[in-house]
Amino acid sequence: MALARILVAGLACLAPASALAGAWTFEEGRGQVSWNALVSSAHRAFDANGRRASIPRYLKAEDQLLLEYGVTDWLTAIIGPGLQYVEIAAPVNARRTGFGMSEFGARLRLWQSDGWVVSTQVLARVPGTSQAGNPAALGYTDAEYDLRALVGKNFTLANMPAFIDVQIAQRFRAGAPPDEFRADFTLGVEVAPRWMVLAQAFNVVSQGAGQAPFNASYDYSKAQLSVVHAVTPAWSVQAGAFTTYRGRNALVENGLVFGVWYKF
Repeated sequence: MALARILVAGLACLAPASALAGAWTFEEGRGQVSWNALVSSAHRAFDANGRRASIPRYLKAEDQLLLEYGVTDWLTAIIGPGLQYVEIAAPVNARRTGFGMSEFGARLRLWQSDGWVVSTQVLARVPGTSQAGNPAALGYTDAEYDLRALVGKNFTLANMPAFIDVQIAQRFRAGAPPDEFRADFTLGVEVAPRWMVLAQAFNVVSQGAGQAPFNASYDYSKAQLSVVHAVTPAWSVQAGAFTTYRGRNALVENGLVFGVWYKF
């Protein structure tokens, strides 16, 4: 296994995100502020054949403050600055603390009827560092642009309110990393008053290999399960865990997620 190749692909992996508004837009003048955090680690990686092998320990912690605001009933503005800490053990011996990727963009509702909603979303992702020589910063030094189609549906599952959210994205990455195809799926079920369970899947496939040191293609899939509790009509908290259950040239990453949401 080429250690540098695995670390490059793994460091380019993004943290699973909360469902938040999904395909839905906020009403004009309404919105949501959320704080989302994760801690994750990996001591193994999938090689080019999808087999697991040991690597130097990899540790990551991320925080993101996300504001979603209804400019109109059909247009939601998105701003999300992020902080990040990455550490890679010997023999790499690298670490970095600072801004991660910060997001700026908007979600546009195209159609809504009978519980269905169809939207499109555009995000610019601004890097927080230019330290291309630091292994702990690889994958976070160049701008990215995320174009996304979103479909959501409210329904009832075994007499419980539920929703499904499907997102298909093309991510364009400047610099050496390859572009990516992404497919994210969320199922939310209100299992009790003010308690919701979120089951999510996040899938990434690189579109070939990039330029050195991104000299190998990669793909991976993550599964996340979390619980959201509505403390009040405005405040909610989230806690959960995720794992990378399959991949190629990618980290076997496991972690915990936490979130606090405020609707206004």
